[in-house]
Amino acid sequence: MIGRRTTYRMADGIRVPGTWRHVFIHNFDYHLTDLFIYADGLVDCWGLVTLEQFEEKLRSGWVATELPEGAVASGHELAGWTFAEPRTWLTPELLLAEVRDTVDQLNGRPDSTDRCLAAVDAFLADRTEERREAARDAYLAIPRTRRHYALGDMDRKDWPLQVLVAGPGGRTYRPEDKVVTQEWYDEAVRYFENRAKLFSERSERVPADGPVTPTAPAIQLYESYPLKPSDDPDARALRNNYPAPVDVDGVTYPSVAHAYWALSTSDPDVRSAIAEAEQAYAAQQLAADAPRREGWEQARTAVMTRLLRAKFAQHPALARILLATDDATIVYDDGDSGYWGDNGGRGRNWTGRLLELVRSELHAESTGIGTA
Repeated sequence: MIGRRTTYRMADGIRVPGTWRHVFIHNFDYHLTDLFIYADGLVDCWGLVTLEQFEEKLRSGWVATELPEGAVASGHELAGWTFAEPRTWLTPELLLAEVRDTVDQLNGRPDSTDRCLAAVDAFLADRTEERREAARDAYLAIPRTRRHYALGDMDRKDWPLQVLVAGPGGRTYRPEDKVVTQEWYDEAVRYFENRAKLFSERSERVPADGPVTPTAPAIQLYESYPLKPSDDPDARALRNNYPAPVDVDGVTYPSVAHAYWALSTSDPDVRSAIAEAEQAYAAQQLAADAPRREGWEQARTAVMTRLLRAKFAQHPALARILLATDDATIVYDDGDSGYWGDNGGRGRNWTGRLLELVRSELHAESTGIGTA
């Protein structure tokens, strides 16, 4: 279900990943809308509900799986129509099973398909009737709408799986199918044996650029005022307003933020005043009332990159703090700027991204890997 449909919602400042699918909501008429499913088990069907509450919405018909002939339907600000000869492939049980699978997938847990394939592996390792029945039960636990995707084989679909769990002389779950022959069964066994060999060879290959980390950990650099120098600073020292003097072209500024605001203005007197400002906030206020340098908006990212490089080159202790973040995603809050800050997922987080760039350069320097 997830595919490429990815979204998220914010909860207590944390992104909760999610996905969506189309459904009909039955509220007087039938409304075509999106059903949002989130990793924490909440479902948005015109309001956030738990999985148990979602099941109640299904049973009551609020989330509709039956579309009666002649019912009026609409897509919000898109179209309206009346059902004629409607067909639906879903039941409340099927849709609930799909949603539960989706929550498992969003959390990286085995879903019904994974559990089925694990039961199949157990059967192939010890081919008893008891294990075959377990594999069959696990297969039938996959939502019927998802079974033909279980093997990821667009040519055979799930046919080898149906045959294997049915066994010679048995029948698949579809009543119209014929009795499974020994020849079919042997072919299904060979299919899974070849599949296991292929997967084994694939798992032994290591990507040339190293293994992929599914989701890097994150460090949140919250706004904090006022920041004071410390002999043993923590990650707050990575913030631009941390008092770590930076020398730029022979002028020393109290912090990266001071230097940034000074370089943003074309007025030399204001630049001098900013260099003398006690707090970064005062520096920002001075710059706000001064004329901006021509082309500043297009050049500011390069300027900030230069300033961050200078900060960590001139303060080795702070560079060690940045290096200690390893490969973490750096989420930088900046209440004044949606460009520099992440700001609850609404900003572009350029400061966080540039800190990660400078960190990578420091790693390259420390290991002797050239970046020129």
